[in-house]
Amino acid sequence: MKHVAIIGAGPAGLMAAEAALAQGARVDIHDAMPSAGRKFLMAGKSGLNITHSEDEAQFRRRYVAPDARLAAMVEAFGPSDIVKWMAGLGIEAHVGSSGRVFPVGMKASPLLRRWLARLGDAGARLHTRHRWTGWDAAGALTFDTMTGRVTVQADAVVLALGGASWKRLGSDGAWAEILANKGVAMEPFAPSNCGFVVAWSDKMRPHEGAPVKSVALSAHGQMVRGDFVITRGGLESGAVYPLAAALRRDIAADGRAIVTIDLLPGAEEAALAARLAAAHPKDSVSNRLRKAARLDAVKIGLLNEVTKGQLPKAPDALARLIKALPLILTGTAPMDTAISTAGGVPWDALDEGLMLKALPGVWCAGEMIAWDAPTGGYLLTACMATGLVAGRAAAQEL
Repeated sequence: MKHVAIIGAGPAGLMAAEAALAQGARVDIHDAMPSAGRKFLMAGKSGLNITHSEDEAQFRRRYVAPDARLAAMVEAFGPSDIVKWMAGLGIEAHVGSSGRVFPVGMKASPLLRRWLARLGDAGARLHTRHRWTGWDAAGALTFDTMTGRVTVQADAVVLALGGASWKRLGSDGAWAEILANKGVAMEPFAPSNCGFVVAWSDKMRPHEGAPVKSVALSAHGQMVRGDFVITRGGLESGAVYPLAAALRRDIAADGRAIVTIDLLPGAEEAALAARLAAAHPKDSVSNRLRKAARLDAVKIGLLNEVTKGQLPKAPDALARLIKALPLILTGTAPMDTAISTAGGVPWDALDEGLMLKALPGVWCAGEMIAWDAPTGGYLLTACMATGLVAGRAAAQEL
């Protein structure tokens, strides 16, 4: 029985372990943290959005990758397959009103417990507090553990080490230097599904932490409806994340990006202007915004912030601003606070089965590969799909 070592006990690594076991390999899983799936559990803290129920062709178009391999992997193990896989663990799927798919009960921990139990029953061994440090002169894997340095000989290795955000959960990107020293050309990490920096004035301080609800954000011809949150340094959350890749590119090129906010996406501009014009003539502009436009305090605060308190008085101009408020972003929030990261191992460094060309016998899976996707179940789906390919290829190669 050949030995496959999986390094990383997140969803990509666990799926690689499952695939290798199915091919008859002996599997050991190593993770630096005290327990498996730390970031997976964090993702499920407010409801584990594991995939999405939208049309699968549209689903595959959500991914940003330099070639078609990722889309093919997600097609081979996509949303419907994940629903069946969960059912195999005895957990039904629940489809939310937005089309996002969750396990019934919403939490990640019951699913993870059953997954780990099934892997254990199939023979996989989990080794926690094993921080991978590379290879020794004889080609054995080296780990720092609570009891000192440990070496492991394996016939094949699957790396599923995550990106470079949320270091406290185990994904610190330290593996990049190890691979670079072995001749693997790396793409620099960049924050994805992240917050952005805005140079707020002190007048926005009372709105820190406030949600801006039911808006539409636009950039580069893409529009996202939803909510976002005002932070001390800028903005973050749901409706911002799908635009993050384009906004990040603008900032890298020009030092800034502009996101356009429709504060009332359900209202037509002409009808809104008419409501504003019909307001009592003695009302202040702020009162007209509150009464006629029905804007709350945080939305009025945003209008005042962008115009530096010089709101237009003409109803047409005011309605136009409400429907297309240009907000300047000057940077991304710190990478460690991002939900995910772009960059990592480039696709041209990998063969069709995700083996590193520079390191035969070593495969990669999950977020450590250079691809990008928004939140909404896309991240976890691709991590599991690539884990399946890498684990199966590693065991079949043996």
